[in-house]
Amino acid sequence: MTATKAPTEPPGQRTVRRPGDRLFAASAKGSGIFILLVLAGVAAFLISRALPALVAPAEDIPGGAGLAGYIAPLVVGTLLAAVLALLVATPLAVAIALYVAYYAPRRVAAALGYVIDLLAAIPSVVYGFWGLTVLAPALLPFHEWAAEYLGWIPLFAGPASNTGRTMFTVGLVLAVMILPIISAISREVFIQAPALHREAALALGATRWEMIKMAVIPYGKSGVIAGAMLGLGRALGETMAVAIVLSGGAAATLNLISNSSPSTIASNIALRFPEATGLDVNTLIASGLVLFLITLAVNMLARWIVNRRADFSGAN
Repeated sequence: MTATKAPTEPPGQRTVRRPGDRLFAASAKGSGIFILLVLAGVAAFLISRALPALVAPAEDIPGGAGLAGYIAPLVVGTLLAAVLALLVATPLAVAIALYVAYYAPRRVAAALGYVIDLLAAIPSVVYGFWGLTVLAPALLPFHEWAAEYLGWIPLFAGPASNTGRTMFTVGLVLAVMILPIISAISREVFIQAPALHREAALALGATRWEMIKMAVIPYGKSGVIAGAMLGLGRALGETMAVAIVLSGGAAATLNLISNSSPSTIASNIALRFPEATGLDVNTLIASGLVLFLITLAVNMLARWIVNRRADFSGAN
C-alpha cells in the first residue's frame, strides 16, 4: 500500500495578505500591548505610592488600627453595596431583556430598549441627587418597618435611619445605574439564541415561555452572568452617587438600614483626598490599590465567562 500525499495548495491559490490587512493586524496588536502597558503602569504607580502606608506603623495610619483595620470596613461597604445592587438589578434586567426580545411589539421593543440604554448616559451625580432627595425620604417607612418586624435579621437590625441615607438606599441607586449594562448584554445574547432551537421547541407544542425556558435561557446563561459581572465592576467603582447618598460610619457592619453603614473605597477616597497630606495620601492610595485588585479580578472573571460562551454553538 502506498501512502497518499496530503493535497498541496496550488501556487496560484496562496493567500496573499494585503498591506492594509498587515497594517490593521499590527495596529490591533500594538493597541493590545499598549493597553497592557497602561494597566501595568497604573499597577506600578499604585504600588509605589502605597508602599509607605504598607510599611508604616499601625499607630500612624488614620484610626490607629493599622492599614488592614482602616481598609477592611471600606472593603465590606464596597462589596455590600455592589452585591446588593447586583441582586436587585439582575432579575429586573433579565426580565426586561426577555420582554424586549420576545414579548414586546417591534415598535415598543425599540422604544423601550432605547430608554433602558439611555439610563447609562445619565451622570452619576444626577443619580446621587435623585437618591438623596427622592429615594431616601421615600424609603423611610420601609426602614422603620424593617427595623420593627425584621430586626432579628442582621441586615435589618436597626436602629432605623431617620434620614434614609443608608446602605440599602445606595444599593438601590447602584442597581438602577447598572441595570442598562446587564439588560443590554442579556438582550443581545437572548436575541442570538439559535432559531433552530426556538422553532423546534414551538413545533413540539411548547408555549412561548416554555420555549424561552428550554432554548433561550440555557443559551444565554453565560452571557447574563458575564453582564452581571460587568455591572458588578461598575458598582464597585462608583464614587459620586455613593458619596452623595451614603452617610457612612467607620465600623464594618452588615446593617443596611442604619447610619452606621461603612463607606465604600471609592467614595472615601473622593471625600478625604482633597484634605489629605503625607501618609494619609499614601493610605488612600493603598485603599485604591485594593479596589483596583478587586475590580481587576471581577473583570477577569467576566472575560473568562464570555470566552466560555464562544464554545457554545447552535449545533450543540
